[in-house]
Amino acid sequence: MSFPQTRTCGSMIHHAYLMETSPSYRQTRLAIENESRSFARRMLTTPFPLEVITIPVVVHVVFNISAENISDAQIESQIRILNEDYRMTNADINLVPDPFKPFKADTYIQFKLAVRDPEGRPTTGITRTRTSQGSFSFTDEVKFDSTGGKDAWPADQYLNIWVCNLSGGLLGYAQFPGGEPETDGVVILYTAFGDIGTAASPGNLFNKGRTTTHEVGHWLNLRHIWGDDFGACTGSDDVDDTPNQANSNIGKPQFPRITCGNSPNGDMFMNYMDYVDDDSMFMFTIGQVARMRAILDGPRNSLKTSEALTPPV
Repeated sequence: MSFPQTRTCGSMIHHAYLMETSPSYRQTRLAIENESRSFARRMLTTPFPLEVITIPVVVHVVFNISAENISDAQIESQIRILNEDYRMTNADINLVPDPFKPFKADTYIQFKLAVRDPEGRPTTGITRTRTSQGSFSFTDEVKFDSTGGKDAWPADQYLNIWVCNLSGGLLGYAQFPGGEPETDGVVILYTAFGDIGTAASPGNLFNKGRTTTHEVGHWLNLRHIWGDDFGACTGSDDVDDTPNQANSNIGKPQFPRITCGNSPNGDMFMNYMDYVDDDSMFMFTIGQVARMRAILDGPRNSLKTSEALTPPV
């Protein structure tokens, strides 16, 4: 079993693909960004108590060989990791460098496997589909029965996560808010999901479930922390409390790592939205939380009233 050696996220590639092929997506994204900036500005200017929001999750395991058919326990380990990372109870939060500690934040967002399926029947929140496809790419074939994957459950009621074999060294990708509901959700490589089973194999740098933390961040409208400007120092993630940095960081950088004139503290490479190894990322910021909460107040608001977490009578 081989593993990617550097983080590769397909979310911006997927985003560019939709921007080129879907005029409605382009228009919707513009409106979402305007609304998100306005909400985040209000939240940061006049802070208010945040309610805990629990997002219902369905995990679609799409497998060709038995190793890809990951266990329920491995899936549950990923849900635990999401809750630790998004509620700032992760054990490595104390590794945030002192200059960045004032910016670390609890999102007040948590996740739970669904107990009710779209027809109102009991569910474990896990589906399993055997496929003849050896692997999938960022072009969404894994999201449809007709192309060897699994159809999404209603995106206004569930966070759909597909776990499968991804090609080209891809660890995962997500659809930003504003895309078609049939393709809405997150796709993760089966060796990067959770922290046991296939994720715990020797030599795997992405064995702590942080790929899903990163991709769910995209699903909640976070951009890469360096602004995807190919080192120009002119891009932005639209979050004021993440320092401008030149490009993605990989591996295990040493603090401080200074780029784009951002001395003395340098890049916030330990942020979940950079590209470092799983054991080197461990924080969201206050500004990122405002941006995520804007989406849960807007385009993803219906998840807050979903019945997917209400046991069937």
